[in-house]
Amino acid sequence: VQLQASGGGLVQAGGSLTLSCAPPERPDSRYSVAWFRQAAGKEREFVAAIARGRTYYDDSVKGRFTISRDNAVHLQMNNLRPEDTAVYYCAAGRPILSAISSPLGYGNWGQGTQVTVSS
Repeated sequence: VQLQASGGGLVQAGGSLTLSCAPPERPDSRYSVAWFRQAAGKEREFVAAIARGRTYYDDSVKGRFTISRDNAVHLQMNNLRPEDTAVYYCAAGRPILSAISSPLGYGNWGQGTQVTVSS
């Protein structure tokens, strides 16, 4: 299953962007979808996930980012900061909930979309 991520771009600090990820083809509602990001020279890190109707966020984005799901999975990003600059990846899988923030639980990945926040 190939996921398609879109919506990245260049924005000033304090601005907003919305990323979208085409959902996996499987109709299984237990499929979790997450966003990860990787800044230059850094490890890939968890951003947010939606699983079984519940949402999960990294502390660094709580209150600023919102993940939602309809025909696609969206990541609404508000009050962006320069430290949010990274390539953002969407991923789908069936991780156990206690490990939902680990990339190891996701077998399907999108190609990544660049988000750049200028100061």
